[in-house]
Amino acid sequence: MLTDRYGLGLSTASAAARDAYVEGVDLFLSANFGSEDAFARAIAADPGFALAHAALGRTLQLYAKIDAAKAAVARARELAANLPQRERANVEILATLVDGKGPAPLAFALEHLKEFPRDVMVLAPCTGVFGLIGFSGRSGRELEQARQMDDLAAAYGEDWWFLCTHAFALGETGRIAEARKLIDRSLAIYPRNAHGAHVYAHVLYENGEDAAGLAYLIEWMKDFPRNAQLHCHLSWHIALWQLEAGRIDAARRVFMEDVKPGSSWGPPINTLSDSASFLWRAQLKGHAHDPAAWREVRDYALKEFPKAGVTFADVHSALAYAGAADNEGLQSLVDQLLERERTGKLAAGPIVPALAEAFGAYAKHDFTGVVDRLQLKLAEHERIGGSRAQRDLIECTLIAALAKAGRKAEAARLSVRGARTRSVAAA
Repeated sequence: MLTDRYGLGLSTASAAARDAYVEGVDLFLSANFGSEDAFARAIAADPGFALAHAALGRTLQLYAKIDAAKAAVARARELAANLPQRERANVEILATLVDGKGPAPLAFALEHLKEFPRDVMVLAPCTGVFGLIGFSGRSGRELEQARQMDDLAAAYGEDWWFLCTHAFALGETGRIAEARKLIDRSLAIYPRNAHGAHVYAHVLYENGEDAAGLAYLIEWMKDFPRNAQLHCHLSWHIALWQLEAGRIDAARRVFMEDVKPGSSWGPPINTLSDSASFLWRAQLKGHAHDPAAWREVRDYALKEFPKAGVTFADVHSALAYAGAADNEGLQSLVDQLLERERTGKLAAGPIVPALAEAFGAYAKHDFTGVVDRLQLKLAEHERIGGSRAQRDLIECTLIAALAKAGRKAEAARLSVRGARTRSVAAA
């Protein structure tokens, strides 16, 4: 029986289909462009190859090609009926993800991984700050992620993808030295892993090595395709480091060319969150408000996330409404969030509407209102998902609000609490 790169059996008699599938998985895991084409070639070589259809569906989902993704996993389900248990479960988990069944796939995936820990296409969506655990809304989800990866390390050994993903989980819990060792090993094995470059950037950020991080990403991205999944987000990291270095023109150029709606090739959640957070951080640094840019991001939020339901997107939609001075849109979002909380549909809890209201208060220069909303909820911001680097925006907003409310001593104490919290103008 043919096997994948992780030694798991594949129900195809076509070596060409297997090879294309393995290539597609590696491109998918490294966030490089071409996985969609590779999975399509696997299907062309063997139209009955269920796992290739399922993997294609997952790839299409990440690029927000939802109708095509659903069609792909529907075909995968049809083909999987008589497959071995491992492959049936692989198809069903990926199909359930594409269906958007909320938290249901996580329990299924974690149970499956007990028996098949090296089923990487099942493990991958459980990992990372945008994964099923990362977006679970649970307190302690960063430690949960790190423990999961610690437990699976023996099963993966020196696999470049696992080393990279393990490093990210450790870095997000403050285990920076361990994370540095793992990501160095991962990139030595597979230097063109975009997720690896991303994790390395986070490790440098957490360690306060801004100049090194900026230089590394600029060099690494010289031949990285613009239509690759992580191009937008890696560009966002460059823009933030340029902003931190005081090079606002360079930062804005990256934003305009590679991050904002219409220029980004990234998934909608990256385009929205990276665009809104860049504009907000630029203002926190004291740079001019850009009404036209904010309206463009607000319009994008309305188009891609018209209703509340994806917490990390909801938080950044709130930023977009606040930045665009769209008080009506922001209030509508807050009302939806409060209703979801009331009906038990807001996994991350009351911090989500509190953040939305705080951003609105900041835009109206109600800095005491910002402080009142954020101070009580600050310890819970892990629950919204995303990385520590992304959520630094919350602390930066609170620091700026404290300073502008005349509480500069409190702002100073919060500013020195951690080296990561910067990007705030002197007030």
